[in-house]
Amino acid sequence: MKTILIVEDEYPISQVLSAYLKRANFRTVQVFSGGEALEKFEEIKPDLVILDVMLPGKSGWDILKEIRRKSDCPVIMLTALGDVNYRLTGFNEGADDYIPKPFHGEEVVARVKAVLRRSENASSGPVRRFGRLEIDHQAHRVTLNGKEIALTPRDLSVLLFLAEHPNRTFTREELIEQIWGWEYDGSDRAVDLSIKRIRKALKDWPKEEGEIKTLRGLGYQFSVYQK
Repeated sequence: MKTILIVEDEYPISQVLSAYLKRANFRTVQVFSGGEALEKFEEIKPDLVILDVMLPGKSGWDILKEIRRKSDCPVIMLTALGDVNYRLTGFNEGADDYIPKPFHGEEVVARVKAVLRRSENASSGPVRRFGRLEIDHQAHRVTLNGKEIALTPRDLSVLLFLAEHPNRTFTREELIEQIWGWEYDGSDRAVDLSIKRIRKALKDWPKEEGEIKTLRGLGYQFSVYQK
């Protein structure tokens, strides 16, 4: 049974989330402040975190940054702040999805399942090597020059998808459909931010072996020059 950590300071909302998730056969653990969140995260090692932005003590953004320093656990941001800039902030910091309030409980469950499915899919398959870059689908690991590279589940999904189709160009819309899924209703700039983070993580990958190219007006391509 998958464990979901709910970080939401409004008790009624937390209870609603917990009830819907339990009905969908998830185990839930609820905390109500930023300080509690990180302590409980370390204690229970959840499979996914639902994280409110506006919290007493540490904000949701601060907690997300702390989680990303140590883990690639999927994180869904939950907030009443519906402006697209807040969504982009979340994705830029490594969030895997974003749900604005008010929400429908069944939609939350659907998004939780979709994010977990993407995370699990990213961890299956054979090892692929591109020069000094090695992607182990089964172990959910990316190594460069023998050193493990930390990526969020969403960014790893993007990298794995592109790496499975080397030298083929994909538009932002195609990547959103393949990685984010049909339920995604945010800006396609999330793709650009994901690619930017992946490139930063792979900055030491020799250009003579490969790179993630931007083809203006077309999209992105995982270009491989040496096997």
